Amino acid sequence: MFAITSNPIDVPAVTDAVRDNRAGAVVLFLGTVREITGDIETTSLTYEAYEQMAVASLNEIAQRATERWSLVKTAVVHRIGPLDPGDTAVAVAVSSAHRAAAFEAGQWMMDTIKQHTPVWKKECYANGTTEWVHPQAEQQASCGVASPTSATTSKENS
Repeated sequence: MFAITSNPIDVPAVTDAVRDNRAGAVVLFLGTVREITGDIETTSLTYEAYEQMAVASLNEIAQRATERWSLVKTAVVHRIGPLDPGDTAVAVAVSSAHRAAAFEAGQWMMDTIKQHTPVWKKECYANGTTEWVHPQAEQQASCGVASPTSATTSKENS
């Protein structure tokens, strides 16, 4: 199960997608919208994605993780559109024979998704400002490399 959706994520379905009798461990990570980032109050987030490329990226990341950690099953669902504090933005689930591999793989998958999957986040703050955020663009900008999304990482006034 690899999907981009504008609907609330069905967390039990994501977990069920990776359950298997061959697996002694199932790890689920939920990325949720937090209300405070640093010392700034976040009122909402809006996620956008290049859906076809994003799903292909999720599949590729899962395949790499499966090979590296001998995972039994993987699933990732990322939500797009407007989200409020407390909403689930992403669910990553993995199953493996043993827990260490499941924990390591789940963390690696989430870190890699944030760096390589074409999903962008617009943070809306209580002070009326907004900011588009994408870790890959920030990483490239810090290395002096222009990215197609680098223009969207600067602060905007609403």
